[in-house]
Amino acid sequence: MEPQGTITVARALALPALRRGLPEVVSGEELLDRPVRWVHAGEAPNIAALLKGGELLLTTGLGVGPRPAEQRAFVRRLAERGIAALVVELGPRFRTLPGPVVETARSCGLPLVQLHREVPFVAVTEEIHTEIVNEHYALLRQAEVVHRQATEVLLSGGGVPEILRHFAAFAANPVFLETPDGQLLYAAGPGGTPPAGAADPLQVWEGLRARRAAERPEPPAGSVMADIPGGGPGPGAVRARLTVLPVAGPLGPVHRIAAERTADLLAVVLLRARQEEELAARGRGDFLTDLAEGRIEASDAPAQARVLGFRPGPGGPLLPVVMRLVEDPRPLAGGQESWAALAHALQEELAGVGVPVLLGVRLPEGRVPLLAGLRGATERGAVAERIAAALRAAVERAWPERAGARPPVVVAGLAVGWDAAGAELRHAAEAANAACGPADRGWYDVRSLDVDLLLWRLREHGDLAAFVDRVIGPLLAHDRTARPPLVPTLETYLRHAGRKAETARSLHLNRQTLYDRLARISRLLGSDLEDPRTVLALGVALQARRHVR
Repeated sequence: MEPQGTITVARALALPALRRGLPEVVSGEELLDRPVRWVHAGEAPNIAALLKGGELLLTTGLGVGPRPAEQRAFVRRLAERGIAALVVELGPRFRTLPGPVVETARSCGLPLVQLHREVPFVAVTEEIHTEIVNEHYALLRQAEVVHRQATEVLLSGGGVPEILRHFAAFAANPVFLETPDGQLLYAAGPGGTPPAGAADPLQVWEGLRARRAAERPEPPAGSVMADIPGGGPGPGAVRARLTVLPVAGPLGPVHRIAAERTADLLAVVLLRARQEEELAARGRGDFLTDLAEGRIEASDAPAQARVLGFRPGPGGPLLPVVMRLVEDPRPLAGGQESWAALAHALQEELAGVGVPVLLGVRLPEGRVPLLAGLRGATERGAVAERIAAALRAAVERAWPERAGARPPVVVAGLAVGWDAAGAELRHAAEAANAACGPADRGWYDVRSLDVDLLLWRLREHGDLAAFVDRVIGPLLAHDRTARPPLVPTLETYLRHAGRKAETARSLHLNRQTLYDRLARISRLLGSDLEDPRTVLALGVALQARRHVR
């Protein structure tokens, strides 16, 4: 396959100027895919000293020398210089190529071509150079298209992850953003359905990290790397590094040029404060989401989590936690800079909870998922309490403009190990969407939200709204036009399991007033509040109304 953005020896031989010379490949036929950097014509015996490598050398053989030793040395020096091919025009100097020339070219792996008809070398040079310039221009134009599309991604509201995923799709290979000292900030795959046996980007990164640990700091052959400037002199001039590895396919010059232009674009985005911190949190959030949605095998999850810095104790259970802001976070948070501030505050607050934590953020859903490592199931409640307090404190610190808003919802599950971690994370995320209990509650046990979750899943179904209207519709209609409202009385009565004395104390009512209100509720609904089935239906309807309003 011809390398992208180059002209090969095979392509040069197929052009009209050389084709008129009736070219015959004498050696190195399997090497004709070599790229041609330039064309040079010359007859000097020391011509190799004038070359830089990658040239297609045209000669009539005047400088080859008459003796076999000279001929071998001439060809060997050209091969050592790394030229693309040697093209010899047969004529007065050589009627046929000398054996030492052919033998040495074959032993050195140098493509050797003989021309059976005279051609003007200047015409060959002009034609090939024009092709090289045209190919390079096409390469630049393709890289410019990629850069323009990445800019459109940024202008349409995307950030660094979206730009990296776009570039990974173009390169059809995994792309990594890392700090100058080699810490992973974000990993992006090419997307779509990966081919059978394809490795996850985090697995690829783990292999690269192991390679570096074995004192081989250079990336694999064929990789593309581009520094992202930070705007300062010295070591601070490099803020991050973009690395593309040739895992699924080779990388060519167009990928290198596109990577350099993408790096310049990323430099503009990363100028904002704490972007690396928010970016790393988004990468961890993507991992946790993939785990929850079954895109990561449980057997692969521990190794990938270690790449992201999560190392829980061996054999201990995991605590999946999800925080969700009740309101839409976007108008409140003020964009990605505020998310970066939140990621920073979350990291600082969670540092004091005393257990290993893998924290992520998910901007699209306004959600913060995390996994915590526990020593045993008995400490679940205490750790969940500390984590919930830290999460809420971080939101208050990072987003003071939310003062007075409903506190975020925090839901915690429990996973005995990695096999259950994904399902528990998904359960906690869905339950966080469904939770609509008291605002002052620190955190919810995911198991206590199963009824709410069931009702939330049915919220678009017309039967649920009809059920609410049938069971408590008259009571809701009463409260829209009359005072005092009776729904709070019914909710408190049911919460205290029909114990009237406790209900009266909670509502700060005397018993007779409570009895009057309960009687009015019973008349409005035509129901017996002492009947267990009626009580069950009323409780479900009161919960359901929060999801159908």
